[in-house]
Amino acid sequence: MNRSSAPLTAAGAGLLLCQDCGLLSRRSGVKGLHCPRCGAALHLRKPNALGRTWALVIAAIILYIPANVLPVMTVISLGRGEPDTILSGVIQLLASGLWPLAALVFVASILVPVLKLGVMIFLLISVQRGCRWRPRDRTRLFRITELAGRWSMIDIFVITILAGLVQLGELAHIEANAGATAFGAVVVLTMLAAQAFDPRLIWDAADAAPK
Repeated sequence: MNRSSAPLTAAGAGLLLCQDCGLLSRRSGVKGLHCPRCGAALHLRKPNALGRTWALVIAAIILYIPANVLPVMTVISLGRGEPDTILSGVIQLLASGLWPLAALVFVASILVPVLKLGVMIFLLISVQRGCRWRPRDRTRLFRITELAGRWSMIDIFVITILAGLVQLGELAHIEANAGATAFGAVVVLTMLAAQAFDPRLIWDAADAAPK
């Protein structure tokens, strides 16, 4: 065996992986390109992965603006209350001496979404340009981004918990505002974008022989 030759891939061996049940089938032995076990449609790569991922990423970027500009919640006490955005909530937590919680909210609700969107844009552009630079590291970066994205929901968790705890009749209560809805949509869209992206495209470009 020649060590300099490229390793054999499933696509090169004529194999298709079912995205639903995980069954590996030979392309020549599959009728109508459907999984023989569960009946799902089989594809060599996710259909239109780049286009769908771009659409979800752009939608998340658009909604990220109102998610940070609009208030996410309002604490009403004795008939009075001020709406808070994510950043103003972080500032209030710092002023109250709750810096660990403030740091957690800032990282999970502001920093992580920006980094995740930036990473997805970088991966999309690198794949479209046929980049062969460090595919292993780019795949690892995608996996980390995919795993970290779900923890961006910390603000929604905080609002839900506080709404359940701070319900004191007419004395105090919490209302979720439009910013919380926009932020929740951003988190969902970024998670869907990571799901729509096919990391195997990174290796397709890396395995392509230079012309």
